[in-house]
Amino acid sequence: MTDQKEPQDLGDDNPQKQPASDSPITTRRGVRSFVLRQGRMTEGQKKAYERSWPKFGLSREDGMIDPRQVFGRDAMLNLEIGFGMGRSLAEMAEAAPEQDFIGVEVHLPGVGALLKEIEDRGLENVRVYNIDANDVIDLCLPDACLDQVMVFFPDPWHKKKHHKRRLVQPEFVQRIRHKLRVGGILHLATDWENYAEHMMEVMGESEGFANTQEQGEYSPRPDYRPITKFEKRGENLGHGVWDLLFHRTN
Repeated sequence: MTDQKEPQDLGDDNPQKQPASDSPITTRRGVRSFVLRQGRMTEGQKKAYERSWPKFGLSREDGMIDPRQVFGRDAMLNLEIGFGMGRSLAEMAEAAPEQDFIGVEVHLPGVGALLKEIEDRGLENVRVYNIDANDVIDLCLPDACLDQVMVFFPDPWHKKKHHKRRLVQPEFVQRIRHKLRVGGILHLATDWENYAEHMMEVMGESEGFANTQEQGEYSPRPDYRPITKFEKRGENLGHGVWDLLFHRTN
């Protein structure tokens, strides 16, 4: 889902669990916010995928989930859309073992990379979808089940003729809103100033959301959002990064 991230209760006793690659990436028609540059998994990613997908993978065919059953507890639930190679998501999950995390990524190498991170760090509080986030929102998540939704560095589709492909659009934001509990946070981040302005315009006009900062102002980076190597490289080149945190008001 991003140009920044490299190309791109369920358990081991569930032998009927289908691998992500057996399910279509999306059931939605029309404009997509991503281009499927599938690429090849490394041997390490492939082995991690084979070992850990049955335990940590979720699929469209699972239908509407009950997060308490999936994680075996009632905890703060975070959704990251477009986790890239998964390092930031794994770092957040490791730093907050009392919280649960669902990651969504269309690129299979990224899924394999995150599963390897899960294994290496011994995480139990992460689950993974390898399908279009729109399908996850529409078909898999109950209303008001999420405490936070994170969209970090989505593809900016910087050419004007491609702006319609940007993920952050009014209709998308409203569908996210219904999955957040009242008071829940939608956290967006980008290093493209034009996209940041677009995000601020969309969020500022979105019913049921309010900025956690003053109107029209960006947020300081929260401590829980890791600084990626791409972000560090951008900072060294003098590029800015913009965080937007809006909470659901009704």
